[in-house]
Amino acid sequence: MNRAQSGKLALAAGALALGLATMTGCGYITPQQTTHQYSSSDGIRADLGPLQLRNMLIVSAGENKPGRLLGAVYNSSSQDVKLTVNGAKGSQTQVPVKANSYTLLNESTDEAILSTSGGIPGSLVDIKVTEDGTNVNKTVKMPVLDATLPEYKEYLPAGSEPTGTASPTPSSSTSASPSASATAGAH
Repeated sequence: MNRAQSGKLALAAGALALGLATMTGCGYITPQQTTHQYSSSDGIRADLGPLQLRNMLIVSAGENKPGRLLGAVYNSSSQDVKLTVNGAKGSQTQVPVKANSYTLLNESTDEAILSTSGGIPGSLVDIKVTEDGTNVNKTVKMPVLDATLPEYKEYLPAGSEPTGTASPTPSSSTSASPSASATAGAH
């Protein structure tokens, strides 16, 4: 190898080393997104003693309407515990959770209803959660959602329908509209 070729090889090696250092340096100073825990859905997450609250939210049609808690409550202890949730205007509900198990609040057998949601849909409300076994408590900001998203419509509690909205009544007319029959015959 002559002197010109070894110079080109050294220059190429130096450029490669500089390129690798530049690319790995960015990863060194930029925090990795996988190391940050966050709620990837509509609800919030909170830890309370042996209880882990995941994807917790309130479904309600309005501030002074009943609100249903949705989410999951995990119990990592070897004893049954009860989660007490205190909302606005003295509203309260309790959620029993078996030892080393979980309770899903979207099941119809485990409905947790607050007498008032305390906030308009789209807002965050202060909710005090207490684990009754150790009396550990925490105040969390919980989102209030309504039936704007169709997946939450079935969870609106009774008496929580929006005011001023009438349910549609079926029409007594049995004849098809001209545009519907013309479209059906065009196939």
